[in-house]
Amino acid sequence: MSITGIREALDTLGRKLAEQPERARVKNAAATASLEAGLRCRLVGPNGETAATDMPPAMGGAGSAPNPGWYMRAALASCCATVIAMRAAKQGIVLKTLEVTVESESDSRGLLGTDPAISAALSGLRTRIRIAADNASPQQLQDLARWADGHSPVGCTVREAPRMSLDITVG
Repeated sequence: MSITGIREALDTLGRKLAEQPERARVKNAAATASLEAGLRCRLVGPNGETAATDMPPAMGGAGSAPNPGWYMRAALASCCATVIAMRAAKQGIVLKTLEVTVESESDSRGLLGTDPAISAALSGLRTRIRIAADNASPQQLQDLARWADGHSPVGCTVREAPRMSLDITVG
């Protein structure tokens, strides 16, 4: 879709939600992971989308697909890039370069449970944005990237660390 089409779609949605704010809150589509073999999982979305995860051989996997942590970084990167592109379209900025990279560190002892003092959480999350446009100043592009980082649903979720629940069905 063109920048004009994106802007028009966002403006239309914005008007509808301003008129009916109760429609802004939605239940998001579930993602389901099913163990296929070894440590490989098949992921399925609500419209038949599929992906897979696996662990590297050093952790007992076959390395046949990215590990789940990579998908989290990919979700952070793609969500931020998407919000930047949406905001740029709203502002009439024509992006000629947009690349978002998310990096992290981890300590495998947390995942393996070999040291109870070590968390399995990813740490040191870093987002790196490379952005360029002919019709925006460097300051406008920096402001755009900062705004998008603060409005990215995936990034906000990670920063706010919402309470999670766990329901288990055996059998």
